[in-house]
Amino acid sequence: METFNHKLNAYIDSWMGPRDQRVRGMLLLDNYPPTFALTVMYLLIVWMGPKYMKHRQPYSCRAVMVFYNLGLTLLSFYMFYEVINVLWWYYFSKLIEFMDTFFFILRKNNHQITFLHLYHHASMLNIWWFVMNWIPCGHSYFGASLNSFIHVVMYSYYGLSAIPAIRPYLWWKKYITQLQLIQFFLTVTQTTLAVIWPCGFPIGWLYFQISYMFTLIILFMNFYIQTYKKSGSQRKHPQNSSLLSTNGHANGTPSTDFTAPKKLRVD
Repeated sequence: METFNHKLNAYIDSWMGPRDQRVRGMLLLDNYPPTFALTVMYLLIVWMGPKYMKHRQPYSCRAVMVFYNLGLTLLSFYMFYEVINVLWWYYFSKLIEFMDTFFFILRKNNHQITFLHLYHHASMLNIWWFVMNWIPCGHSYFGASLNSFIHVVMYSYYGLSAIPAIRPYLWWKKYITQLQLIQFFLTVTQTTLAVIWPCGFPIGWLYFQISYMFTLIILFMNFYIQTYKKSGSQRKHPQNSSLLSTNGHANGTPSTDFTAPKKLRVD
């Protein structure tokens, strides 16, 4: 395995250039196969999990989700506050966030496992493995800082919404997606400025980031229209209402559809 990792690292280095030596020895960063394998395992669980749960009662997961979401809120706040020293935690948080999907599976909310959800979760862990090895500096901090702030807002909402008594008082769910879209547009703007006025950051990475951000803008804009614009129209015309999609991140609240309540397992 060591020989395989050495050859793979040599190939990636010949393609990407020399790595940033400051991240050597950090957990999961020296070799790419663990990150890739974890992503494959995630996708296999997404594929097999609903089959396993098909004839079982859904789990509640309420207590675990409160701990999970509030834990990610604190981690995101820490990353936002001190991102220069915690980019590795930002990378690792993308692995922790796989739990979003696992909660969907355990609660049998499979309709929430959308293309947007899988695309975002599976891609970010792998993208940030390369970011951490080659460009953990300068321009990379901007998007990570913004995203960490968004996650403070988002995971605090989903953590609190897992507590039924608090849920009616939460009002900012709609604005989470708006903040996410603002984040993407600001990142595109900042990256475009780095293309116009070069700052020494690799130009190929800048073009890749702009392209990736546009895919997220398209997918999240589609989600926003489907969820909030159409839902508003359906409230005015309930006879035309249909099952709504759910945020690619949501993990702690009942979905916004009109399905009958399910019996939950709480073990």
